[in-house]
Amino acid sequence: MGDTGTTWPAFEAAEPEFAATVRERFGQYTHHALATLRKDGSPRLSGIEADFRDGELWLGMMPSSRKALDLRRDPRFSLLANPGPGTDMGGGDVRISGRAVEITDPEALDRYAAVAGAPQPFHLFRVEPTEVVRTWVDGEEIVFRSWAPGHPPRTIRRGNDDSPPREDA
Repeated sequence: MGDTGTTWPAFEAAEPEFAATVRERFGQYTHHALATLRKDGSPRLSGIEADFRDGELWLGMMPSSRKALDLRRDPRFSLLANPGPGTDMGGGDVRISGRAVEITDPEALDRYAAVAGAPQPFHLFRVEPTEVVRTWVDGEEIVFRSWAPGHPPRTIRRGNDDSPPREDA
C-alpha cells in the first residue's frame, strides 16, 4: 500500500518486537486519545478505546459521533496511547498514525459485535498504519523510534544539551 498505509499484520511481521511493545503499551489502559480532522481542517481530539482483535487494530465508535463523521470524510488520524498517571509514562509514549478504513459489511459488523460485546449500531474502522512512533527516556536521553511502511525503523537519540540528535546504526 506504499505511503497510504499498510495493515497491522504487515507491521507486526516487519517489526514484531516493536509491534509487541506498542500493543503492550496500548493494553495498559482502556481509554486513549484519537486525533481526527474536522470539516475545516482543524484538529479534533477525542477519547476512544482501541481494540487489538483478530490480528488487526480496530476503532469502534458510537453512531454518528463527530470522530466517526470526521473519519468518514477524511480517514487520516493519529492515536495516542494513554500516558497514564504522573510522569512515568508507563514505558514510553506511543502513537500510531494512518488511515481508518470503515467496515460496513453487516456480517462483519455482527461478528465483531458478538466477539467484542459491542452494542449495535456502531461505526467500526480498521487501522492502516502509515507511521508508528515510540518515545521514551533512556538515562539522560530522549529516544524516538519510528517506523513507516516500506522504510526501515529509525531510532533517534537526543540529550538535554545543544548536541545534535544522533541516529542509532
